[in-house]
Amino acid sequence: MDIAALSMGISQADVINNVETAVLAKSLDTMKESGAVLIDMMNRSAMERSVNPELGANIDITI
Repeated sequence: MDIAALSMGISQADVINNVETAVLAKSLDTMKESGAVLIDMMNRSAMERSVNPELGANIDITI
């Protein structure tokens, strides 16, 4: 087995692992931000319902 080829293979695997970890971290950050925005929207919606409780209570789904 060629030592240089083995070294390059290990190095490439390490780079791929680091890239995958960075992408996963970015994805988690994006999900955290999306969750925070969703919670904020729900809180605003709850506040709107406390002022206008009848608003948005009924949905007409006739076709």
